[in-house]
Amino acid sequence: MAENERYYPYSDYLKKRYGEKVYKLPVNLPVTCPNRITGRGCSFCAENGTGFEAMEQSVPVAEQLEKTRTYIERRYHAHKFIAYFQNYTNTFLPLEKFRKYMEEAAKVPDIVEIAISTRPDCIREDYLDVLDEIRGRTGIQITIELGLQTVNYRTLEYISRGHGLAEFIDAVLRISRYSFEICTHVILNLPSDETIDAIETAKILSALPIQIVKVHSLYIAKNTQLCEAYENDTITLCSKEEYLQRLMLFLEYLKPDIAVERLFSRIPEKDAVFCNWNTSWWKLRDKLFLMMETADSYQGKRFHYLDGAALKLLE
Repeated sequence: MAENERYYPYSDYLKKRYGEKVYKLPVNLPVTCPNRITGRGCSFCAENGTGFEAMEQSVPVAEQLEKTRTYIERRYHAHKFIAYFQNYTNTFLPLEKFRKYMEEAAKVPDIVEIAISTRPDCIREDYLDVLDEIRGRTGIQITIELGLQTVNYRTLEYISRGHGLAEFIDAVLRISRYSFEICTHVILNLPSDETIDAIETAKILSALPIQIVKVHSLYIAKNTQLCEAYENDTITLCSKEEYLQRLMLFLEYLKPDIAVERLFSRIPEKDAVFCNWNTSWWKLRDKLFLMMETADSYQGKRFHYLDGAALKLLE
């Protein structure tokens, strides 16, 4: 069964936008996160963040992009690329340094988009103005990737996220004024979250001007606060079957034109104490598709709750 029979894959979204397959090139900047300055950071975040595939921070932006571009171009015969500022909080920089890094990326040949991964509490107009000026001058498109994880504000506090739902909504509304694309990262099996939280997360995203969602299954990296809790047996994680059910319902409640970039996390085994219930991501994907086929489930199946839905009772 093809992916796009059950949900709208990000690969199709990119082909529609750029006319061909586009590849992301990860960039690792010498940045940190405000949550690490004010505390220990998010309870699930490892010391090296999430940039497992990226080069060292000390390597210049253009060099990182050129080297990865050459490799991807030779292997996949690619022609268009996204400069993906992936690790940590990439707007947590002095404005002129931020501008310098973005300008360096924009000068690399065949870059058609710059994607910036950041936090909702690190979005401000002057930074968006820099990106808007680069887009206007070069034609390179801009996507902002916001880490939300869940709409459950109690869970956000539990995982020491350092922001609530209001900051996310504020960031989305500010970004949308510039007509940048917005990608939201969510985790559907955080400790203390339930199925209703996965559904409500889909509904909140669908009510906002969001174009892409990246779904993660929770992995527990070594030497993190969550790792300590896991090894001390003080947290409970949902089963593989429950995660797949949550994911299926998330997709059913998700607006059908929101592209889905990912369904499961991937992390090197050596870096984690828990990931995907010791099951390969592709086996989980195949099981999800089988579940969706059996239940005649598809993205947007339950997307009928907005636009004064209760008034339909009067018709």
